Amino acid sequence: MIHYAWIIAFTGALVTILAHGFGRMSYSVILPSMKDGLMLTYTQLGSIAMGNFVGYLCLAIIGGFLAARFGVRRVVFISLIVIGISLFLTGLVDSFLSAFIMRLITGTGNGGCYVPIMALPAAWFVARKRGFATGIVSAGVGIGLFLSGIILPLIISYFGKDGWRYAWFVLGIAVFIFSFVCYAFLRNNPKEKGLSMYGGEEEQRGGPKVTLFSAFKDVVGETEIWKLGCVYFMFGFSYIIYLTFFVAYLTKEIGVPSIAAGRIFALLGIVSIFCGVIYGWISDVLGRRFGLIIAYVTLAVSYIIFAFWKDYTGFYVSAFVFGIASFSVPTIMAAASGDAVGGRLAPAGLGFITLFFGIGQALGPVIGGWLKDTTGTFTYAFMLSAAISLIGATGSLILRKKTISSAF
Repeated sequence: MIHYAWIIAFTGALVTILAHGFGRMSYSVILPSMKDGLMLTYTQLGSIAMGNFVGYLCLAIIGGFLAARFGVRRVVFISLIVIGISLFLTGLVDSFLSAFIMRLITGTGNGGCYVPIMALPAAWFVARKRGFATGIVSAGVGIGLFLSGIILPLIISYFGKDGWRYAWFVLGIAVFIFSFVCYAFLRNNPKEKGLSMYGGEEEQRGGPKVTLFSAFKDVVGETEIWKLGCVYFMFGFSYIIYLTFFVAYLTKEIGVPSIAAGRIFALLGIVSIFCGVIYGWISDVLGRRFGLIIAYVTLAVSYIIFAFWKDYTGFYVSAFVFGIASFSVPTIMAAASGDAVGGRLAPAGLGFITLFFGIGQALGPVIGGWLKDTTGTFTYAFMLSAAISLIGATGSLILRKKTISSAF
């Protein structure tokens, strides 16, 4: 029989499709037409993105601790409902302020979903299989990117100047409906199904009953968690500049038709479907820090290509290279959090290091948008992303060494 842990992993992938792929990454595809519809500047667009990430940051931290206390299943379900409603309402906004508020609310739901679901494999899989399982969960982000890149440009094109509004409507309805499917299959731990962890059993930290105070105390007192947070900041700052302004760069600065830009974005999504599984397995075998180094260097190369190789071949190559390692860092960080504080406290641990990640995400789009408005080009923003990513690769050397073992 198939162990229920695998059902958890694939249901987790559905959650990340809805929360991260639709709730968050779709903004890049809708951004150009939304800019024209609301007559916004790139600094304002970056600020709207920042609103999403501020909301994400607040709930990612709290949501991780709430999930450790009340269970991932309940927290994820409520968060998905919030995302679905706020995405639908984003289609009704008529100003910068209202768009900012809706993206802020969406961000809170995203933070309440993403951190707990990425940490959930730590409760179902032992450490030597955790990275691979977490990679399956993160594959949903790539699937969501692919679907956004293919479907949303068609919706926007079909409905004309108000097409961006209908894109938000479709996303909101889809998230709301599928949130009930996720609730039906999710479980907080193997004991709820009368099972043990897949691959054996591990000692769990936090005592027989986790409280918010005890979870916070155990997580904050772990030195490795602070190191992970500092390294995670670099990813949050660098990758979000690339993704937020990906389509805007192609369509507004380079002159690529929106449908063609959507296809390039979709390629990124297709390739990224497998990056979490691959890098999760690499980190299981080589250790978390070496997996991070490889990921950060690969991402830096994609940013440099995007900035300087300005033709269709370069754009496709950049999208492909980025997709290879796109969401590898969150996958490894989720597994590393479980390694550092145990499966029971993994949501709290991941939530805490997401504080650093979220600060980076909040700053990145605003600075990237400001660089565009100031210099007239996105080139400098992508160069900055590459530099920060290389700093992340170097910083990964401070992380704890891990004994190499078989992932299967």
